[in-house]
Amino acid sequence: MDQNPDRRARILLINPNSLEATTAMMVAIAKSAAVAGFDIVGATATRAPSMIVSAEALEAAAAEVEEIARTHRASPDGIIVAAFGDPGLAGIRAAMKLPAVGIGESSMLEAAAGGRRFGVATTTPLLKSKIDALPEALGLRSRYTGTRFAEGDPQELMRDPAQLRAALAGAVEACIAKDGAEAVIIGGGPLGEAACELQPMFTVPVVAPIPSAVRRIIRLVAA
Repeated sequence: MDQNPDRRARILLINPNSLEATTAMMVAIAKSAAVAGFDIVGATATRAPSMIVSAEALEAAAAEVEEIARTHRASPDGIIVAAFGDPGLAGIRAAMKLPAVGIGESSMLEAAAGGRRFGVATTTPLLKSKIDALPEALGLRSRYTGTRFAEGDPQELMRDPAQLRAALAGAVEACIAKDGAEAVIIGGGPLGEAACELQPMFTVPVVAPIPSAVRRIIRLVAA
């Protein structure tokens, strides 16, 4: 990072889903987690569905995420990929000489800190294989207790914040009571507001992935 004390670092948050309102929500959460000297700007995919709910859609999103990272006018100092499967992250790292993180890997690294066993609570059962692959890739398989899914259709739940929160709370409780999780991640960028609301409801840490990614990218950019 440029050592000029007056220069603000710019972090580009890429939403692989195509809903602008989701990008605005995630940028607001990211800004609240950032520290002085860092700006957060958002970019939204246009070729993806409004909410990625399948492995096929997640895989298809990678190319556009990489394209946004390469061409965005923000000229960022760091990048956050804000979908839980981290689509395009490997390609960004291979092609660009700047720090880049995903909300999936960032939240898992934070949840596993200190040797904790952790689980994931989310709404998208068709993404189970992609979620399960993340701890494997990060060397955290032995600490991963599995994923529990909220009852209900993912897109219907997103239309009713109170129902979404209640359904996710049930999944968090299952991670703790049935799987022995010592920390639970709310698995999804569009679930960012619900993640923050659920944190005070449990004594076990509930990890919100967007703030996790912000903390991690700030450390990397500032290094």
